[in-house]
Amino acid sequence: MSSPAIPSVLFVCVHNAGRSQMAAAFLTYLGRERVEVRSAGSAPADTVNPAVVEALAEVGIDISAEVPKVLTVAAVQASDVVITMGCGDACPYFPGKRYLDWKLEDPAGQGVDAVRPIRDQIEQRIRGLLADLGIEAAA
Repeated sequence: MSSPAIPSVLFVCVHNAGRSQMAAAFLTYLGRERVEVRSAGSAPADTVNPAVVEALAEVGIDISAEVPKVLTVAAVQASDVVITMGCGDACPYFPGKRYLDWKLEDPAGQGVDAVRPIRDQIEQRIRGLLADLGIEAAA
């Protein structure tokens, strides 16, 4: 008897330094290994936004070791769900994938006070995504 396939989700934004990193971190944390998680950027930054690292640390999630990654065709092809966050035409499209576009403010250049509400919106969307995938979020 085989176990059910684990769904895979790819989060994409331009720099892979803010929104997509937060979304991937929340899905990893709340999904508790029941979802394969990827994130990437169409033009990745050198480092993750420090205000994003701080905002996630406030809710007990450490992404200080994360590094922005470049978006590849292989990452899109290997993912069941692709969630874009403001990368526009730079995001590749493959028929047969489930695509969602989350309109979220870009935390680039903003302090932690401005990042907190974006973080909280992302957490709520991740909880909704888990419910859509039939996966109970961790407490």
